[in-house]
Amino acid sequence: MACAHRWLDLPDERLCRARPGYISSMGGARKAIWAQLPPLPAANLAELVRGYENAGLAGIWSPQLFGSPFSTLAAAAMVSDKLQLGTGIALAFTRSPLETACDALDLDIISNGRCVLGLGSSAESQITGSFGSTYGKPLAHMREVVAIIRAVVEHGHSGTLTTLGGDYHTLDLRRFRTLAAPVRDAIPIYLPAVFGKACAQAGEIVDGLLGHPLWNDHWIRNCVPVHLKTGLDRSGRDRQALALNLMVFTVINADKAEGIEDARATIAYYSQSAQYLPYFDAIGFGTEARAIQAAFAANDFIAMAVACSDAMVESIALVGPADMVRARMAQRSATADAITPVIPHFGLSHDKTAFYTNAIADNFYG
Repeated sequence: MACAHRWLDLPDERLCRARPGYISSMGGARKAIWAQLPPLPAANLAELVRGYENAGLAGIWSPQLFGSPFSTLAAAAMVSDKLQLGTGIALAFTRSPLETACDALDLDIISNGRCVLGLGSSAESQITGSFGSTYGKPLAHMREVVAIIRAVVEHGHSGTLTTLGGDYHTLDLRRFRTLAAPVRDAIPIYLPAVFGKACAQAGEIVDGLLGHPLWNDHWIRNCVPVHLKTGLDRSGRDRQALALNLMVFTVINADKAEGIEDARATIAYYSQSAQYLPYFDAIGFGTEARAIQAAFAANDFIAMAVACSDAMVESIALVGPADMVRARMAQRSATADAITPVIPHFGLSHDKTAFYTNAIADNFYG
């Protein structure tokens, strides 16, 4: 997600005066709040990260569209002390698992144990096309990558590793040893998910699940818990063993129609992959998704937005006046441990980027 997600002309003092952090109406449980951090010039990045920390956020996710997220998070580590620093997400199939493990270890050293490693498979067309890498069977590939990374993090300093791998990677690590012992022998790993099988895999093998911003209320309420429990049961774990963080398109605007229009291009962009068709069929927007994907294939971005109906936007994004959005967020996140409200970044002007970003800060940070 390459968004210009920042406070614009918003001093740190305002962050400290923001209303208290979001409290769920479902049982009164406080939700941890995360934000999204793209690469920025040093001064802007430092101001933004300090603002997030002063506002009491739990962590930040740095996204990867093409460039690695680790450099942005390393910079953030230098101007923060408490924020968790998550790759949200790092592409798992475009680099060696050894490189990913070492990047995570380095970030954990720089931040004194605040790295959270989010790993994603992305769309096959991007991995094989743009990166020229192997995609394969994504669930099996991801399981192999996670196992290798965990072994390197725990044992890479000991000189005891031999050959690691499986169907996608073969690493001869007999002569490999990191320069220093890790800050921790395990770094938390999160997987993102759209479909049920990916939710189940997260429940089985990792520490956290990062909910896709395309998820709607029906999917989160009726499908995610079932698949997550399937994975947790496989590993003999209970729900408390895994953190669920929902990334949610959040569009706070008293003019609801304007908010829907401002969110439309982002929803259309995220719906372009043919891999997601079964999901859209399941939530009732298969017709719109097919039209969006046909327009994308024709390189017609205007038609993509036209094909994305108001109902599709409202089902996925939380759009409307502040009270309405807060109430919908409470309902959507009832079973989650954390939320990451994000703006619909595609096609927004500088002023609207500031408007929607500040609205999130006013309503969810503090």
